[in-house]
Amino acid sequence: MPAGNRTILIISQTFVPDPAAVGQYVADVAFALARRGHGVRVCASARGYEDPARIDPRRETLHGAEVRRFAFASFGKKHILLRVLGTASFHIQAFFTALFTPRQAGIFFSTSPPLIGLPLCVAAMVRRVPVVYWAMDLNPDQLIALGKIKPGSATAKVLEAVNRFILRRSKLIVALDRFMAERLMARGVPREKLLVMPPWPQEQYIIGESNPNPFRVRHGLDGRFVIMYSGNHSPSNPLKTMLDAAVQLKDDATINFLFVGGGLGKKEVEQTIEQHQLKNTISLPYQPLEELKWSLTAADIHIVSLGEGMVGIIHPCKIYGAMTAGKPILFLGPSPSHISDLLDQHPIGLRVAHGDLPAALDAIARFRGMTPEARRAMGELAQKVLGQSLSQRLLCGQFCDAIEKTFGL
Repeated sequence: MPAGNRTILIISQTFVPDPAAVGQYVADVAFALARRGHGVRVCASARGYEDPARIDPRRETLHGAEVRRFAFASFGKKHILLRVLGTASFHIQAFFTALFTPRQAGIFFSTSPPLIGLPLCVAAMVRRVPVVYWAMDLNPDQLIALGKIKPGSATAKVLEAVNRFILRRSKLIVALDRFMAERLMARGVPREKLLVMPPWPQEQYIIGESNPNPFRVRHGLDGRFVIMYSGNHSPSNPLKTMLDAAVQLKDDATINFLFVGGGLGKKEVEQTIEQHQLKNTISLPYQPLEELKWSLTAADIHIVSLGEGMVGIIHPCKIYGAMTAGKPILFLGPSPSHISDLLDQHPIGLRVAHGDLPAALDAIARFRGMTPEARRAMGELAQKVLGQSLSQRLLCGQFCDAIEKTFGL
């Protein structure tokens, strides 16, 4: 059968216009493959990941990719039982879709929802098609590092067995950095099965400065020094040190802290604001994709956080949005890590260890003490680094090349 008549099946619980990062990245790949002339079918949830009240069309074609969305495949994240039911429903629907989609070239999936690789790898075995797995995070590693489960427990053993099955059955595994690749190779994954590359910036949604910036105007930020965290508020990306800094600087009317996004850690942010009556701190939900060009460029500096013990387990891709927006980085996290590597190689920001409040306050003071021209120069260097080695065009292109090779297209 000619390659052009075969279908690349992509499974992801989140997909655009949902603002969750995984869905945005999967969409980039799907649309790029469709532009190359391949048949692409994406299966996602009809309901929003953060906002299950939002329902997207069950069937549509976006940028050449056929999108089908499952009903009853997501009920939000507020209640664990509903989350489990939504995930299970998605698994079942994805399995039968993978089993019966005709003329498959291969199956591509990531880590949304968790363990989706299990039913998809089983379906791929039956259909005798190759699998590409994009490892956005590693489990049970993350659960163990967060203290949610104990090493050697029955739960950890089951999750590890499922993980190793997915790794064995995948023909190509995409790891986000060298630290993640090392963890995978320690599990016996051959180096030749790995493609090591970071996620790329969502350049299509982010533009340069605008004066006046409507986001700054809307939230009363003009004349303020704005420190922003934008993305998933997760225990894997702790924000306590920055919240402590906001409390310490609560009487400084010239500074504003913004926490934009959602996730389990959002509650801590809002409780801190209420408990300490922080008039200089704002909590906002995820912004629509069309608003990112204003929200990300509204900051003077961007916070990127990576929890201790999370190196090689997750990868804070929000740094690329900040770099695309041309903003300096204040990194809360360990060294060595992928982010500390970037900051060591290029003077585009500062690193502070979690819990080191004096160092965090000093870093904020150093950024504020810079001239606007000096901060702009750091941001422009970040944009230059992206253009040279981390651009969407370059990385997404390499990603699609690898999928075509793996699927024999």
